[in-house]
Amino acid sequence: LTRISGKTPLAAAIRYGLTRMKKLEPWLSHGITELDNNTAERAIRPLAVGRKNYLFVGSPSGGKSAAIAYTLIETAKLNDVDPQAWLTVVLANIADTKITHLEDLMPWSYAQRN
Repeated sequence: LTRISGKTPLAAAIRYGLTRMKKLEPWLSHGITELDNNTAERAIRPLAVGRKNYLFVGSPSGGKSAAIAYTLIETAKLNDVDPQAWLTVVLANIADTKITHLEDLMPWSYAQRN
């Protein structure tokens, strides 16, 4: 940076990187860590596109319900599970499932059984 004027965009970019290097270390150390959030962006796109058409997202509690529903659906998809089939099984069995066995209803457990 001593040869570059501190006011140039290049110097600003270098300073930006250097000041955030500590936060980048996990990404640099573990190649499996994603640098972007494109997967999350793609997952929420349907919600963002259609949110004005969804009647139940008109209040904070409706938004919380929608967030829970989308989290469940996307978690099932990430585990290569059909969300509708999985939710059908979960809703049919959750009332009879002990709290200590809730792991059995999770999408990753469902995927192993089916």
